[in-house]
Amino acid sequence: MSEVADVLVRCLVVVLAFLTLPLLVGQMEHKAMAHMQGRVGPMAAGGFHGWAQLVADGVKFVQKESITPVAADRRVFELAPAVALVPYLVAMLAIPLGPFFGHGVLIGHDLDLGLFFVLAAMSVGVLGTLMGGLGSGNKYSYIGGMRVAAQLMSYELPMVLAAASVAMLAGTLSLVGIADAFEPWWLLVQLPGLVVFFVAGLAELQRPPFDAPLADAELVMGPLTEYGGMRFAMFLLAEYAGIVVLAALTTVLFLGGWAGPWSDHLGWAWTLLKIAGVSFLVIWARVAYPRLREDQVNVLAWKVLVPLALAQVTLTTLVVVW
Repeated sequence: MSEVADVLVRCLVVVLAFLTLPLLVGQMEHKAMAHMQGRVGPMAAGGFHGWAQLVADGVKFVQKESITPVAADRRVFELAPAVALVPYLVAMLAIPLGPFFGHGVLIGHDLDLGLFFVLAAMSVGVLGTLMGGLGSGNKYSYIGGMRVAAQLMSYELPMVLAAASVAMLAGTLSLVGIADAFEPWWLLVQLPGLVVFFVAGLAELQRPPFDAPLADAELVMGPLTEYGGMRFAMFLLAEYAGIVVLAALTTVLFLGGWAGPWSDHLGWAWTLLKIAGVSFLVIWARVAYPRLREDQVNVLAWKVLVPLALAQVTLTTLVVVW
C-alpha cells in the first residue's frame, strides 16, 4: 500500500470511529440511566429495549429550527458548535487503539508529542462552549461561559500534572510509547494520578457533578440556552466525543492501553473494552452524585486535586530516580 493510500485509510478509520463511538456512548447513557433511574421512555421507544431512542432524538433535532438571537455575536455564535466538536476528531487521530491482528498499532498518526497534542486539543474543545456562552447575547449564557472559563483554568493544571507523571515513568510523550512501556505495578503507583486525571477530565467536559456551567435550575442551560436544532445536537455530540477521548486517554495512560491476553492480535478489542468501562464510570457519576456549587468546584481543584497531583509527580520522581 502506498504512503498516500495508507494515510487516507487511517484517516477514514478515525472518522468512522468519530462518527460511531460517541453515538454508542450516547446510547449507553440512555440505557444505563434508564436502568438506574427507572425511566420508561428509553426502555420502550421503538420496540425491543428501546433501541430507537437515539434515532428518535436525532429526528427531533433535525426537525427543530436553529435560530440566531438578534443580540448575539453572529460569527462567534454560529462557529461555536464546530469549535466544540472538531478538536475531538483531531485528538482521536493521535490516540492508539492497539495491534490489529498482528498488523501493527492502529492509530491515525503516532506523534512524538502525542500526549500534549491530545491534551491541547481537548482544551480547545472546551473553548467552543465558552464561545457559545459569550456570543449568545444572553446574561444566563454569559454567566455559564464564565463558569466554563473558571473550570478550564482550575482543572487544566491537575490534569496535565497527572498526565505528565505517567510520561515521566514511561520516559516518552508518545502515546504508543507510553502504552508499550506499561507495567502492571503502575496501577498502584499511579492510582492517585488516575483519580486526579479522571475527575479533572469530568470537570473540563462539564459533566455532572461538575455541570455548574449548565445548571438548568439556575442558568436555564447555561452557554447552550440559545441553541436549538442541529447546533444544539453538535454540542451534545461534542460532549459524547469528549467522553470517548477522555476514556481513551485514561485507558492508554493508566490502564495499559491494549495490554491483555492475545494483545498482539486483539489489542484493539481490549482498548475498546476499557474505553467502554471508563465511559460507563462517567455516566455512573452523573447519576450517583449531585451537582457541586461553583465555589465547591474551585475548592476541589485548588485545595485537593492540585496538591494530590504534585504529590503524584513527587512520588513518580522518586520511583524513576530509584
